Amino acid sequence: MLLNPGGNVRYKGHFGIPLLSHFHLNTGGTGVSIYDVFAEDGRDFNIKFRDAVNKLQPNDFYSTTQQLELFSGGFAFGPSYNKNKYLSFGLYQEFDFVGYFPKDYAVLALEGNQSNIGKPFKLDHLNLNADILSVLHVGYNEKVNGKFTYGVRGKIYSSIFNVNSTKNKGTFTTVNGENNIYEHIFNLDLAVRTSGISSLINDDNYDFSEDIKTLRKRVLFGQNLGLGFDIGFTYQINKQWYVDGSLLDIGFIHHSKDIENYELKDDFTFEGIDPLFPESNEGQSANDYWSELEEDFEDLFEIDTTQTQYTVWRPVKLNASLNYAFGKKKLKDCDCLAEDGGFLNRVGAQLYAVKRPKGLQAALTAYYYRRIFKGLSAKATYTIDPYSFSNIGLGVSANILGLNMIPYGR
Repeated sequence: MLLNPGGNVRYKGHFGIPLLSHFHLNTGGTGVSIYDVFAEDGRDFNIKFRDAVNKLQPNDFYSTTQQLELFSGGFAFGPSYNKNKYLSFGLYQEFDFVGYFPKDYAVLALEGNQSNIGKPFKLDHLNLNADILSVLHVGYNEKVNGKFTYGVRGKIYSSIFNVNSTKNKGTFTTVNGENNIYEHIFNLDLAVRTSGISSLINDDNYDFSEDIKTLRKRVLFGQNLGLGFDIGFTYQINKQWYVDGSLLDIGFIHHSKDIENYELKDDFTFEGIDPLFPESNEGQSANDYWSELEEDFEDLFEIDTTQTQYTVWRPVKLNASLNYAFGKKKLKDCDCLAEDGGFLNRVGAQLYAVKRPKGLQAALTAYYYRRIFKGLSAKATYTIDPYSFSNIGLGVSANILGLNMIPYGR
């Protein structure tokens, strides 16, 4: 039900086994793979690394999402003759990270600025967000009639920690100088916002177990809270066709406590350092000379540390599918089809999309589902997503004495 609060519910109640009923992990990246860089193919590593940097683009990304259900449950209610309403509840922990490839930063580090005179290196290529949070949710599902079911779910987000750097702007450009060989033109508007980290790093405690206790306290109604909701529906077009859809995580988290932000904003032109040797300055040692240069350079890049509150919107997710069921079970005693046993097969297409800082990331899945016999079914999928065009998944679902087990992999 986490994927669609408006899905068809066919049971009277459920409860999840704490820490075991649901675990999900998905990670990947676009552009190049680890194999492209570290494969033992006889090519020089530096050449492969340079090729990877040249191939990657600012919209290439790396992402990891993980969910762990802490507890869940639900029950049907309504008139005794037609319990068409369902109330669900639960708590799960989530980790979500997305980071885009900082193309111009990598080119500058790899090639330097001498071979890129006049090229403005774009600083907005630094773009990332990482969240660890818990989500307490309560959902309501109602089967309006034989065709239409809808559902809503309210959520309270408790942030455990957040790192956010998605609003960077500015450029760095090197041009031929007038008073020196080069002029370095800086237009800086950079910021990294964090919450929940400063108190762990800057305290006097070196016992990791104490930090774990601190994090546990943030799991339920922690220091930085947010609100959100999910909506969804299912519509049975006819006996064999149905369509469903949902929007998840329409909400935000307001970060107001344990904040530490780092900002660098300035516009200036730097013409380089005129190297005066220590021997030319009487009484000045080499250490004094280089310390003075270091202080001058640090003054150019003064990073402000602030405790300004900020709000991060959750990554809204879209799920939609079109499904077709077919194939009735054949009865041996009469050599006829069972009319009330449901369909044995189902095929369909599923669309998934998530809103990210630089636009939507989407995946399209085609699937085949087969009910092997009562209590056991299997599902095969083929998915096209930003990571690959050849994702194949296989899963088995078993219902034994009311216990559902669904191992799945791809």
